Amino acid sequence: MTLDIKICGLKTDAAMAAALAGGARHVGFIFFAKSPRYVEPAEAGRLRQAARGKALAAAVSVDANDGFLDEIVAKMQPDMLQLHGSETPERVAEIKGRYGLPVMKALPISEAADLDRIKSFIGIADRFLLDSKPPKGSQLPGGNGVSFDWRILAGLDAGLDYMLSGGLNAANIGDALRQADPPGIDVSSGVESAPGVKDPALIEQFFRAVRAARDDRAA
Repeated sequence: MTLDIKICGLKTDAAMAAALAGGARHVGFIFFAKSPRYVEPAEAGRLRQAARGKALAAAVSVDANDGFLDEIVAKMQPDMLQLHGSETPERVAEIKGRYGLPVMKALPISEAADLDRIKSFIGIADRFLLDSKPPKGSQLPGGNGVSFDWRILAGLDAGLDYMLSGGLNAANIGDALRQADPPGIDVSSGVESAPGVKDPALIEQFFRAVRAARDDRAA
């Protein structure tokens, strides 16, 4: 199975170029004003042009209202919507119906019991993003650079389509792939030189580490 890699929180042409050169199948843009990775919808629309025909572009929002989602969809023209807030199954279904786009629902995870939340979104969300619960006091639902015990994912249904996120970087991606064997991975802060500043060299290093980990497993 091909590992689906998403580089999220892109803001510059150089970072986009590095993500595509490495083989990212998804690129993500953050529309949450408190995030250092926030980008205006029109600028995301410009940046995502480079990904057309190469990678799918995801628009990441947090409990956004219809007016803001309308603007994002119109100006960015995303391939999918990633909902990273407290959206209910009903809200996810409403958004899917309104825009006719696939939806990836992010769920915060810290222990095995948190995985039970997946059940209520089965048949509604097209995909899941399993991210670490934010540290106490953080205003960001994601991109906090913290991870959870990946071993708890071993009991998930083998057919569940999800991306693993939270604290991934070149140093630990090998462990994450061995312990969880996810169908997809999402990295943001792990390829940054400062909050919100994607480093093309770190993006390249991350892809090298993924390839090395997969070669080790194949051997």
